[in-house]
Amino acid sequence: MDQKIEAVLEAYHELIREEHSKPREMPPGGRDGGQDRRLRAVGPETGRFINILAKSLKAPTILELGTSFGYSGIWLAEAARASGGKLISMELHAYKTEFAREMAEKAGLSEHIDFQIGDAVEMIKALPSGVDFILVDLWKDLYIPCLEAFYPKLNPGAIIVADNMFMPGNEDVKRYGEAVRAKPGITSVLLPVGSGIEVSRYDPA
Repeated sequence: MDQKIEAVLEAYHELIREEHSKPREMPPGGRDGGQDRRLRAVGPETGRFINILAKSLKAPTILELGTSFGYSGIWLAEAARASGGKLISMELHAYKTEFAREMAEKAGLSEHIDFQIGDAVEMIKALPSGVDFILVDLWKDLYIPCLEAFYPKLNPGAIIVADNMFMPGNEDVKRYGEAVRAKPGITSVLLPVGSGIEVSRYDPA
């Protein structure tokens, strides 16, 4: 990691620490209205893990589902730059993407990221085939619809990482774990990294 990227990650880490110190009440906003300013981020442990995984691929097309404020995108864009790949980052809210774009510019990584704004499922459907790495980290009820959209576009050897799998009582993440493991060619494992990640690899017969 160069100094610019390390400085940006440390700025995010300070924001994450501030976020964790706040009361947990749900503020106005979210998917349908207002501006949700909560910094939802995978955290340093998961960030480093996805960076290592993505770097293991040669010139990968990386797809991030849920830009949020851009933290995980820094880890993935650094991997894309190092491996000769590119990152496509999708987000519903333009104000989150704008913050992420500014941070990517500070890190010197903006040229390696294609930010897209809109409905994730529809944007995935519009992508050409040939995806090598996917981070699934958006609204949990979208995990399976996104899986159905990106599965036909996977390259052999593609890696899928779904975050927030340790959410007690959340049926959406439970169903995603079952759905991804039922897909032909998928080998999958649930790991106790961060808030729980399902790591899957696609190897068609």
